[in-house]
Amino acid sequence: MYDFLSSTAIANEWALTIIRMGMGILFIIHGGLKLKRGPEEWLWTGQQMANLGITFAPMFWGLCAVAAELGGGICLALGLWTRVAAAFMAFTMLVAVIYHIKKGDSYGYISFPLSQMIVFIGFVIAGSGPFSLDFLLLAN
Repeated sequence: MYDFLSSTAIANEWALTIIRMGMGILFIIHGGLKLKRGPEEWLWTGQQMANLGITFAPMFWGLCAVAAELGGGICLALGLWTRVAAAFMAFTMLVAVIYHIKKGDSYGYISFPLSQMIVFIGFVIAGSGPFSLDFLLLAN
């Protein structure tokens, strides 16, 4: 499946691992801050689903975003359930992108969650790579 005889393949796998772990750690911190800010933050975050026409249970949706960011960050850092975690994280960033667009923010504000969403979509496609718990668990 992986050609470990090729130095390019090894470099690509290490690059994927570094990006995966880096994004995971960033989102552990990001989600942790949201969790620490408490119910007011969760409610506000959940209310952003109204930009998609979803107005019920904003606290639930806010907690889902916290779980996607914090739990997804942990999963990415470990390389565990990477594709699923990345899908939830990509959706969370989509909501952020739509929020900034509807708010009329400049590209500078839109580009940050947009770039994160693109990276997460990449992980949905690529998976976690061989240096991950996903690989260890599925290889046996």
